[in-house]
Amino acid sequence: MGWPDGYDRRVLAEVDSTNAEAARLAPTLSGPTWIMALHQTAARGRRGRHWCMPAGNFAATLVLRPTEPPETIALRSFVAALALHEAFVVATGRTAGLSLKWPNDVLLNGGKVAGILLESLGTRQGVPHLAIGIGVNLEQAPSAVEVEPGAVAPVSLMSATGVSIAPEAFLEILAECYAKIETMFTTYGFAPVREAWLLRAARLGETVTARTCTTETVGRFDTVDETGHLVLTTAKGRERIAAADVFF
Repeated sequence: MGWPDGYDRRVLAEVDSTNAEAARLAPTLSGPTWIMALHQTAARGRRGRHWCMPAGNFAATLVLRPTEPPETIALRSFVAALALHEAFVVATGRTAGLSLKWPNDVLLNGGKVAGILLESLGTRQGVPHLAIGIGVNLEQAPSAVEVEPGAVAPVSLMSATGVSIAPEAFLEILAECYAKIETMFTTYGFAPVREAWLLRAARLGETVTARTCTTETVGRFDTVDETGHLVLTTAKGRERIAAADVFF
């Protein structure tokens, strides 16, 4: 696979976090840019959680300057998830064991192999930059004690498949996969992305628990709607959830 046209890249030996570097660089970038670091000293996951990055793992942020409304921009978490799924298929030659966990994780044999973090980088002439941060356990999985109680246990690509791939090589695969799905999204909208994501969804049709800081909702995972919301059938009826952490 070759590097996609129209995308730039910067590979760093070390940085505090690729999303933080993206925020610093965004005003100077002329187009979509991947920022990858071989080591992060202050990596973050969703809701400010610490993200552990053992040696050999992958950390990168794609900086975009989208023009759609915020609710459409946010749907790129599904674009990124599909791109990651495809990148794993290309890297390993297999689809078995891969699934997507709403809203932004990739699972391998039931364990978390990758996570996605979307952040707005403020505005420039009224248009926000978007940072899509991606962390992948290529070589090593963090210890189970480093994850939230009840969360999906981490797994590495190497331990689950025996495939070892360097971060730089994985970036090339991922960038090409992302560019293809981004084009589909901007050309045809969310519908084909949603359909493809649902075909790869983890625990679809099963009972899951969606938790926020203040609520907990238990129900059957029916679908993801046209706005990207999780749809559960609960004892109170159908509920649509915009943001939460899902537990199995």
